[in-house]
Amino acid sequence: MTIERSRQLRKSMPGPEAKLWLALRELREQGHHFRRQAQIGPYYVDFLCHGSKLAIEVDGDTHFVAGAQTYDERRDRRISADGFRVIRFTNTEVMTNLDGVLEAILSALAAPHP
Repeated sequence: MTIERSRQLRKSMPGPEAKLWLALRELREQGHHFRRQAQIGPYYVDFLCHGSKLAIEVDGDTHFVAGAQTYDERRDRRISADGFRVIRFTNTEVMTNLDGVLEAILSALAAPHP
C-alpha cells in the first residue's frame, strides 16, 4: 500500500513542488540525491535526501488553517526522532524566490547533522 500511495502523491504534485523537484534534480551533480514523496515512519515527506538525512516540506494553504501547525510540529518531532532534519518552505517562497530556497537547502546540506 505504501508504494501505491507514494506513486499517487508523485502523480498529483502541486506546481510549487514540481518546480522545486526540477531544481533538486540538478543537485545530483553535486552528490545530493533526493526522492519525492518518501515515507518516514507513518508520514510522507515531499522530498528526502537520505544521505544528508534532510527532509524538505513545501507548505500550501492547508498548513495555515486551525490545528495544522500543531499537526506539523508533532509530525516534525516524529521525523526528527528518526534522525532526519526537516526544513519547510511555503508555496509562495518556492514560486517567487527559488534561488533563496535552494540556497537554504544547500546550507542545510552542508551543515553537519547533529
